[in-house]
Amino acid sequence: MKMILVLCLAAVFAPFSRAAERPASGFARTTSFFVKLGTNRVHYVSLGQGPQTLVLVHGWAGSTHVWNSQVPMFQNKLRLVLIDLPGHGQSDKPQTAYTMEFFARAIDAVLTDAKVEKAVLAGFSMGAPVISRFYRDFPDKVRALVTVDGSLRGFDVTDEQWKQFIAPYRGADYQEAAKKFIGAMFPNPGTEALRDRVLEDVANTPQHVLVGAFEGMFDKASWELKKIDVPLLVVNTKNPFWTEDYEAFVRKLQPKAEYHVIEGTGHFLMLEKPAEFNAFLTEFLQTNGFIAK
Repeated sequence: MKMILVLCLAAVFAPFSRAAERPASGFARTTSFFVKLGTNRVHYVSLGQGPQTLVLVHGWAGSTHVWNSQVPMFQNKLRLVLIDLPGHGQSDKPQTAYTMEFFARAIDAVLTDAKVEKAVLAGFSMGAPVISRFYRDFPDKVRALVTVDGSLRGFDVTDEQWKQFIAPYRGADYQEAAKKFIGAMFPNPGTEALRDRVLEDVANTPQHVLVGAFEGMFDKASWELKKIDVPLLVVNTKNPFWTEDYEAFVRKLQPKAEYHVIEGTGHFLMLEKPAEFNAFLTEFLQTNGFIAK
């Protein structure tokens, strides 16, 4: 149970797209699209151009906006595709099971619609299990993986621990519980504006999505990987969850993995310390030939 709290603090589809009726905040109107996944729409943003594509996947109760500090840095270096996972942001929010497999199929629908055959995938927080499942289901579509304060290892918890953890989000005061949960991830003074913007996404995420996504994430058998054969970058905050044992686990998955720790930041490290995070990502992309040096 303690591990979970530290971490969080610290099928057939028919794709088609159309321009969004309103722009995603911070992005131009012409870059925003919807694609069909079954009977539901998945929203995504496409920026920049080039032979290489970087797909950015947000975490629990998030949206494309968590990557606002990365867009200016990378949109002129390669193509960027930012996705609102089903149930989040401008995507539809159906009453369904929010499994990592469902999210992975949404990414595949977006890439098919955007005519992207192969991409680098970056996943923040819950986005790490999501891109892990995508890699498991669609390995030929992945050039590299990037995890941002998100685990590649499943969570070992008892049924009782899980019930205690999820209980606040099943109740009538679920929004207050989610607000406190996410708010605690911004412990540093001066990050209040960043926190409040993230909390807007939380308030926009329905209760059934919050609960369902947690349930999907903690089903480790559905997404945990045994081996990674593509380049891997791991960037985490400095907190007790990311132990030497976890780093060893990562290197067992991918012996050549790049592993970095950013100190003095909360969970949303790419928002709090964008220059440092962007430098690690830039070096990784350059080293593997995805962008020019």
